Amino acid sequence: MTLRPFLLSLTLGLALPAHAAGRPPYGGTLALAHAGALPPADPALADTPEQATLRALGASAMCRLPTAQGAVQPVLALKLERTRPQLLEVTLPSPALASAFARALSRLSGSEAPSPYRALLQPLQGEGRKLSATGATLPLALAYPWPDLERALCHPALGAPEAPGPFTQAPAGAWTAQPRQPEGRPFLDAVVPTRAEERELARRLGTGEAQVALGGPGPEGAPGGGAALYATYLAFSPRRVPADFRQAVESVLDRVDLTRLYVRGPAEPMAGLLPPALAAALPGAAPAAPRPAPPASAGGRRVTLLYDAQLADQRAVAERLQVKLYERGYAVALQALPRAALRARWAAGDYELMLHAVLLPPVPSLALAVALDTGGRHDLLGVELPRLGAVADQAARDARARERALALAPSVPLVPLYAQGLALRARPELQGLAWDAQGLALLAGAWLQPAGAP
Repeated sequence: MTLRPFLLSLTLGLALPAHAAGRPPYGGTLALAHAGALPPADPALADTPEQATLRALGASAMCRLPTAQGAVQPVLALKLERTRPQLLEVTLPSPALASAFARALSRLSGSEAPSPYRALLQPLQGEGRKLSATGATLPLALAYPWPDLERALCHPALGAPEAPGPFTQAPAGAWTAQPRQPEGRPFLDAVVPTRAEERELARRLGTGEAQVALGGPGPEGAPGGGAALYATYLAFSPRRVPADFRQAVESVLDRVDLTRLYVRGPAEPMAGLLPPALAAALPGAAPAAPRPAPPASAGGRRVTLLYDAQLADQRAVAERLQVKLYERGYAVALQALPRAALRARWAAGDYELMLHAVLLPPVPSLALAVALDTGGRHDLLGVELPRLGAVADQAARDARARERALALAPSVPLVPLYAQGLALRARPELQGLAWDAQGLALLAGAWLQPAGAP
């Protein structure tokens, strides 16, 4: 099923009467206001919900996961076929595009620009470091059984910078619709993205200067329609902080207040490696642990907390942690870094404390893999993933991944903090808006109600 039938099946029944008996109208320009920067070219760095949603307008992924339990829906890929149990062949529209994806995936696993999303490729032979296309086909050979490979390929970070999308991006002005796309021409003629201060978003929506706004809170918090999977952790280096550091943090950390007071948009406190959207209650699971007592040591350490300079939320959270850790004897210096520099420091292990946010896949086994790598436990992937891959039933595999996330949490140097979703507000004339399992809005399939329509 392509994007258009998928969206119509979700939205036509809820559309206005004028559209109930006919097809949505083509045409119109969508004015889109957004609070953050436009996405960078590297898909692995365009991983906030806002940037991933924007990037999908100009660069499509191989595939899409409409629902976490549903079948994979090809987007740029013409076909994803298991020609053997441990060989997936992805057919793309051209040899050039197949080679572009081979380069992008190999780069993700290589040393040039290491990323925690490399964990999604760990089940491949050689962890996907030396992929190559054969004509328009990209063969992906597995080192062990891994039923979730197709779902992994739908993650936005596994895109290719050269990939085409439903709209042609431009540094300024309108992004125009592309008529020849695997999913068909978008209903909209163009999208005009404009960056605005957060306080301006609501005003632009109210005056009609924008039909949709991404990012920033509304008067009572921005609503969101997708899953909250953008997870933020406090990563720490066990070699550079005292052994009781986790206890010190947990003894002063109130996740509910931290999320409510310092995090913009739709967000949920996160107490485990997996966010609430994925961490379904397990039979017989123990209730949330009470806050631990302060450690016996007095701290007395000077440490530096790195955070993402592009994320205003992280600055506010970093300042709050600075205050709370002072109560435990830690003098915390704050340092903002561009995301690429932050990831480079993460890959080198060159940090004491770091706020690290990643867009977790909507599949527990895949999310666990990314979380483990984010916490510097890449070594665990070769142990945990083959065991999960041996569980053929998806529901049983999901449950097992949740169990392992609980069991492994104490051995991973991460303090989970909160998970965010996409903050999106739209005017009534924007119709047909749907969401995928990743929690991203599918703006390319929406349409504008003509002026004067009933």
